[in-house]
Amino acid sequence: MSGDRFQLEVQERESRGSRESRRLRAQGLIPGVLYGKGQSRAIAVPERHLRAALTGSSGMHAILDVVLEGQKTVHPSILADLQQDPIRGTVSHIDLREVRLDQPIQATVVIQLVGEPEGVKAGGVLSLVTREVQVEALPGNIPEHIDADVTALEIGAVLRLEDLPAIENVTFLDDPHETVVATVSAPRVEVEPVAEVVEGEEVEGEAAEGEE
Repeated sequence: MSGDRFQLEVQERESRGSRESRRLRAQGLIPGVLYGKGQSRAIAVPERHLRAALTGSSGMHAILDVVLEGQKTVHPSILADLQQDPIRGTVSHIDLREVRLDQPIQATVVIQLVGEPEGVKAGGVLSLVTREVQVEALPGNIPEHIDADVTALEIGAVLRLEDLPAIENVTFLDDPHETVVATVSAPRVEVEPVAEVVEGEEVEGEAAEGEE
């Protein structure tokens, strides 16, 4: 479960734009926006502090106690969006959303498959169909990920969201009956092509018509 809390001191910035963002990143700062209480603040976060906060046991669902530099007020927040450089893979921008810890929120949670299916041992192919699901829970109860045990799946079996064990204080928002999590299908059999005899061609081993 989530619930890890990290204090994250951020700088409030006045200017925005791509030039300012490049300057901040060159200084080891990640540009971002803090949303809450009907307003938005442009902020900058030390990259190493952000990385430390998001690599704990709660991962991307950690509760961030945001404090603006020079102030004492704590703004409990969650990571709403994270953008990465498509080439370098580094974080280029973040959005933080202020939340109330006593009110449920909606979040996207990753599904992780656990175990080796019986069908795979028999030669079948395991496919992860749904990689993420939508859930609703208090900020401190959002799971980092959801484990889906596929050990018992035979060839032809389907694992649906309704087959996963319930998580206390967490509500699935996707249709539990319609949402397919994983399947085990039979291996694809390659059929050898059959050579066609073209009319008028000799068949090997047989004499052509009229030949003695």
